[in-house]
Amino acid sequence: MAALGSNTTGFGNTAIGARALLSATGNYNVALGDSAGESLTTGDNNIDIGYSVLGVKGESNTIRIGNTDIRATYISGISGQTVVGGAAVFVDSSGKLGTMSASTRFSDEIKPMDKASEAILTLKPVTFRYKQEIDPRSIRQFGLIAEEVDKVNPDLVGRDEKGKIYSVRYDAVNAMLLNEFLKEHGKVEKLETTVARQQKQIETLTADLQKVSAKIEASKPASQVVNNP
Repeated sequence: MAALGSNTTGFGNTAIGARALLSATGNYNVALGDSAGESLTTGDNNIDIGYSVLGVKGESNTIRIGNTDIRATYISGISGQTVVGGAAVFVDSSGKLGTMSASTRFSDEIKPMDKASEAILTLKPVTFRYKQEIDPRSIRQFGLIAEEVDKVNPDLVGRDEKGKIYSVRYDAVNAMLLNEFLKEHGKVEKLETTVARQQKQIETLTADLQKVSAKIEASKPASQVVNNP
């Protein structure tokens, strides 16, 4: 069936490929590829690119590129380009891209980390190399093994679409490291304060001891010289 074959009420839609936006009733959608956007019966301002990138019924303002058979993505014009003031981009197990917010506007149950960060003290950093099919250059890597991290704290690992352990949440590990550093820094400051106080006490005791020694010295009778006839 042709693109936009059953489109009846939507407007501003663009589709190329058999069954692309087949039954769309939404507006301003773009579909490129056989069956692209076929599931977009409703929804506005979507872009679906690739064979059988069906889209999701009712969704709006969403871009979908490539179906689940795709195993690698190459985009030119990114590597080697510096972006100042940007945010790190993350991808979840469904392939959704986004940035991670730290604003209170999007957060609930905010509380001090306290002892929760102590788990990282048992982590074991390692060096390793990816298997040849992943990295033919066999570049040495430095980091953590996700399965080992999972034994320490399951919240510190990422999982794939099948729920299998896949990666380490280094952003969370870094936050825990900062908490442990601040705790140790607080201990050091207390020790420095204690040492400074003790140093003052020692200086005071030394000064008092010198005064006492001076008084004792001053109270000694003067030496007398006797002349023998």
